[in-house]
Amino acid sequence: MTSPSVSSGAQNRALALSTIAFTACFAVWTIFSIIGVAIKTELGLTEFQFGLLVATPILTGSVTRLFLGVWTEKYGGRLVFSAQMLLTAAATWALTYATTYPMYLLAALGIGLAGGSFIIGVAYVSRWYDAGHQGTALGIFGAGNVGAAVTKFVAPFVMVAYGWQGVAHVWAIGLALMAVAFFLLAKDDPQLTARRASGVKAPSLAEQFAPLKNLQVWRFSLYYFFVFGAFVALALWMPHYLISVYGVDVKTAGMAAAAFSLSASLFRAYGGHLSDRFGARAVMYWTFGFSLVFLFMLSYPPTDYVIRGKDGLITFSTEMGLWPFVMTMFALGFFMSLGKAAVFKHIPVYYPDHVGSVGGLVGMIGGLGGFVLPIIFGALLDVTGIYTSCFALLFALVAVALAWMHLSIRQMERAAHGAVLDRLPELPEMQDIHVPGKTVMSGVLTEWKPEDKTFWQSKGQAIARRNLWISIPALLLAFSVWMVWSVVVARLPAIGFAFTADQLFWLAALPALSGATLRIFYSFMVPIFGGRLWTTLSTASLLIPALGIGYAVQDPETPYLIFLVLALLCGLGGGNFASSMANISFFFPKAEKGNALALNAGLGNLGVSVMQFLVPLVITVGVFGAIGGAPQQLGDGGQLFMQNAGFIWVPFILASTAAAWIGMNDIADARASFKEQAVIFGRKQNWLMCVLYIGTFGSFIGYSAGFPLLAKITFPDVNALQYVFLGPLVGALSRAGTGWMSDKYGGGRVTFWVFAGMIAAVAGVIFFLGIKDQPGAFWGFFSCFMALFFFTGVGNASTFQMIPVIMGKEVARLMPQLTGDDARRQAERESAAIIAFTSAIGAYGGFFIPKAYGTSLSMMGSPVGALWAFLAFYVLCLGLTYVVYTRPGGLLHAIERRAAAPAAVQTA
Repeated sequence: MTSPSVSSGAQNRALALSTIAFTACFAVWTIFSIIGVAIKTELGLTEFQFGLLVATPILTGSVTRLFLGVWTEKYGGRLVFSAQMLLTAAATWALTYATTYPMYLLAALGIGLAGGSFIIGVAYVSRWYDAGHQGTALGIFGAGNVGAAVTKFVAPFVMVAYGWQGVAHVWAIGLALMAVAFFLLAKDDPQLTARRASGVKAPSLAEQFAPLKNLQVWRFSLYYFFVFGAFVALALWMPHYLISVYGVDVKTAGMAAAAFSLSASLFRAYGGHLSDRFGARAVMYWTFGFSLVFLFMLSYPPTDYVIRGKDGLITFSTEMGLWPFVMTMFALGFFMSLGKAAVFKHIPVYYPDHVGSVGGLVGMIGGLGGFVLPIIFGALLDVTGIYTSCFALLFALVAVALAWMHLSIRQMERAAHGAVLDRLPELPEMQDIHVPGKTVMSGVLTEWKPEDKTFWQSKGQAIARRNLWISIPALLLAFSVWMVWSVVVARLPAIGFAFTADQLFWLAALPALSGATLRIFYSFMVPIFGGRLWTTLSTASLLIPALGIGYAVQDPETPYLIFLVLALLCGLGGGNFASSMANISFFFPKAEKGNALALNAGLGNLGVSVMQFLVPLVITVGVFGAIGGAPQQLGDGGQLFMQNAGFIWVPFILASTAAAWIGMNDIADARASFKEQAVIFGRKQNWLMCVLYIGTFGSFIGYSAGFPLLAKITFPDVNALQYVFLGPLVGALSRAGTGWMSDKYGGGRVTFWVFAGMIAAVAGVIFFLGIKDQPGAFWGFFSCFMALFFFTGVGNASTFQMIPVIMGKEVARLMPQLTGDDARRQAERESAAIIAFTSAIGAYGGFFIPKAYGTSLSMMGSPVGALWAFLAFYVLCLGLTYVVYTRPGGLLHAIERRAAAPAAVQTA
């Protein structure tokens, strides 16, 4: 069956030309997987430089997909496809004239345009077919991925005969000829022809991008990040992997890698047919399920086992040989090809009028996987020394994608059958004792009206304060465990661990990265699970890194991989902040919310200072006696009980966990699904507040992590380490003690002056670094940093106070159909989600500020370059605060002016 308005001959012409063109483009797009090996040797590139060169075309091809898809919808595939191929051919020819590494990277950016061909073809081909046959048609078109196999089959022989320059010349000429043929032989698609005939204007950018606010689109993007992005990454990485692990030559490596590319491409057409017949959802389950199995097999490194048996030692080894590896990769590629077709079967069905924009976004995210993953593969190899770590990463990625897909489907089923499901018990074993509507969890507040003064004074205030004072020590412990790794890493060489400086850097950086990333997920957990349950679970989870550190540091033979895992697990403490702040924000009325959040966050942040003061003391004493283990001997004859850095927190974590379960509450009105909270991603204020919170909390946590090292490097003659705990202490106390200022004078006003103060303080630091060799320079430097910490603390409190006020106005404007309690609940729900999400984004400062110091030192020999960048960012934040919030007519100006006015003036 064909579309009634289009002949089968026209459909076949469009499909055949698009598939051949896409095959040619894909062959060019992956050209570096073969010629990159020769270029690497020619230029003497490092592993990272090689990975960046190979991945650069993938970056351009990914980012341009979004725009090429939109242009295809507007101008038609015939014109856009032809122009894109001609430009790519020119860039490929220009590659042979490059003489330096930056020139190669520049040419690689141009070659990357080849990757954008995919979305052009999807938008073009889908317009020729009806919904019942689009899956098959797009599957056949997508089989053009086989171009990667063409490159791996043919390019090695061309390179042996004519050098890598010959490969570039042949590929460029072929693509240019294909561009001319496509322009002459292809026809404009039926929709474009009809639109031109009727005189209807092309859809605007706003109309085309409207569906991108749907969370479903981003879920599809994650699927494609694996099925396509990982395919591209593995296609690029495999020749290098095979040569390094199995010792084969470049031709054999190319052939073996081509087998994977072949299976991951040709069967895409079959995947489209299966999606039309059985449904794309079923095909995605097959893809993720089998991929998990194959990736587990691939991620298992060569291992030697020694088991103590009853008759002596039993030894054996496991290692995947070359041909089992090739066959497993072929099978993995088969299911990835099915998944690629299934993902793009969804798009024309759900978004028939936005295939270009939605497909462009999904294709862009998927293509970015081909750029990001090879770089991560190289970094993982450098850090772990384990070649199979790349497959372990993909195993985790598939597990997340499968879980998200399954939970989304279950949520949809629950929406359809919610009343029936609510009558079921939590567990089958509870069937006999379950009474629907009565058998509920204790600690749930079914009525919560903090803005009602009578309710608040009679019982609300006492309950809210009890939850706050239980939350504060739990959060303090979370910060202590999160940042304790910085102390542990600094002492590892002294107690016998022979890690390189680069390995130690990764150990120091990973808790900040994992903590910031976990905050994104923790942001949405309280409304889903309830504050009481989530606080209990998240606090108890701190036992894992605390106990792990205590045991790992006692044996110098502990593998580096274990320390990597522990560094990541320390991020559990960083994640807790997002859920804790979201939880407390539900309990308090707007008039007291700023102070409550300031106390929770400020005294919680105090955990950094408590840890920096306490740990250096407890590691010198056998606090736990024989139970804690033997001390570690130092080179100078001294000893340390390094395990106490982890063990000291265990009894406090246990007590805090019990207190959270016994004394905290859940608020029934605060419950919300992820979908209900995800509305914040479409709120402009969410992203603006992320910028401001990077400037405040991002600065606090980044300076906390980088100040000790900066002071030690800049003033080596001063024992600055004995004072460094004062910085986080000042920042934490100023946050806890200044929340009332924002409640009284307005968070926007306070934030404005905070950034003015931070600009002055950073200017002072720069000044004293310029005269660092003069007497008193250190104390000027130190004083300016203390002022900087003070302002970050005040700003942490003021930015969070702004969010509920902003969303109270925004919800009323954006959702006028909501009134009374419904509007209040929506504003509180969005405020809590934004508070948590901004805390997640701000936490990345813990990684980027120390990294900026290191980059500035390596490039300029001084940290001043990084400080000038920080100062410029604070100027941006100052301007943003004024223009959007505090100027006359700004979002908060009228509210804060009334709040700060004396009562008599307000009455008058």
